[in-house]
Amino acid sequence: MRIRALSTAVGVAVLTTAVAVAASPVSPAAAAPLTKVLVFSKTAGFRHSSIPNGIAAVQQLGAQNGFTVTATEDANQFNTANLGQYQAVIWMMTTGDVLNDTQQTAFQSYINSGGGYVGVHSAADTEYDWPFYGSLMGAYFSSHPAIQQAQVRIEDRTNPSVAHLPATWTRTDEWYNYRTNPRANVHVLANLNESSYSGGTMGGDHPITWCRTVGAGRAWYTGLGHTEASYTDPLFTRMLLGGIQIAAGSVTADCRPPTGTVTDLAQGRPATSSSVENASFPAGNAVDGNAGTRWSSAFADPQWISVDLGSTRQISRVRLNWEAAFGRAYQVQVSNDNTNWTTITSTSTGDGGVDDLTVSGSGRWVRVFGTQRGTPWGYSLWDLNVFGT
Repeated sequence: MRIRALSTAVGVAVLTTAVAVAASPVSPAAAAPLTKVLVFSKTAGFRHSSIPNGIAAVQQLGAQNGFTVTATEDANQFNTANLGQYQAVIWMMTTGDVLNDTQQTAFQSYINSGGGYVGVHSAADTEYDWPFYGSLMGAYFSSHPAIQQAQVRIEDRTNPSVAHLPATWTRTDEWYNYRTNPRANVHVLANLNESSYSGGTMGGDHPITWCRTVGAGRAWYTGLGHTEASYTDPLFTRMLLGGIQIAAGSVTADCRPPTGTVTDLAQGRPATSSSVENASFPAGNAVDGNAGTRWSSAFADPQWISVDLGSTRQISRVRLNWEAAFGRAYQVQVSNDNTNWTTITSTSTGDGGVDDLTVSGSGRWVRVFGTQRGTPWGYSLWDLNVFGT
C-alpha cells in the first residue's frame, strides 16, 4: 500500500548463523550519523524464543551500517549518564514490568531530551502501569490469534522504514490486537488487512507499524517480529534498520500524528457509483467503515464513485485505500448540487495502495472520477475517507 501526498493544484537460529539483511545501508538524509544503539531484552512475563535472533539481526545491521550495538538485560543501565551515549534504545520483545521508578525517570528524560525508542512486537506487552511508556509506544497489547499468514498494507511509502516494501506484503507472524487504536496519536506506516486472516478484533482499522515524536525524541514500533524466521527475512530486517535510523534521528521521516479532525465525514453516508463489477461490490462498501469490504467498478474508463456528506463541508483531506485494481489517473471533485463539479486535486501517476491527499475545497458531495485504470480491471476501493469540518 502506498501513501502519496498530492497538492491542491493537482538467530538467525543462533548467533553464529548469518542474518539476511539489506546489502547496503539506507542512505541517511539527516546530518547526524547513527553510531551507537542499546538493545534491551529483559522479560518479566512471556519470553520469546526469537530474542537471540533479534539481537543477532541488530548486531548484523550495525556491522553492515556502521553503528555499534550493546545488548543487555540489566535494567541498571537505564541511568542518565549511560543512556546518553546511545542514539536509540531498542526494546527487543520485552514483557512485563522491567524498570523501577528511578530507571523509568531516567528513560523518560532521555526520550524528552532527544533520544530514540524502538519497540519490537511484545514491547507492547510491557510496562502497563507506566503512562509515559504507553504513550511513547502507542498502544498496549490485548490479544493475538494463532500464527498465520496475513496481508500487511503499507500506508506511507515515503517513510524510510517501509519504502522498500511492496504495497501489500504477505507474510506469516503472530498478529497482535491492541487495547486501543493508536491512529489518532501516531503516524501509521502499515496496517493489517483483517479480512486476510482470522482473529483480528480492531474493526477493520488495524495499525501494525507506526512512528511518532515525543518531546525532542522519536519513537518507532512494529507489531511484527514474533517468529525466528522474521530475523532472516531481508524485508523485515531492512524495515527494522529504517526504524532504528528514524528513532536515532539519522534519517528524515514524518512521524507527526494526524492534524485537525479525525472524523471521517463519509463513513455511513449514501454513496453511488457509475457502475459495479457485480452486486457484491456496491459503492456503499467504500464508506461502511469496514476495511475488508470494497467498491469495484466495471472494467472500463471512465468510472466514478460519489458520497453525499449531507451538508456543505469544508474538505481538508481525502484518503483513498485502493485494492489491487487502482486508478492511474483520477480527479477528486466537490459539488454543492451533485451536477456541477470542481476538481480539488488530480493525478495521472497513481500507483495504488493508499493515497492520502491534502486538499482544500468545500461541497456537499465528494466524487472520485477515474479516467485511466492502473490495471486491466476496474477501479476498486477498500475505503473512501473524507476529513474536514
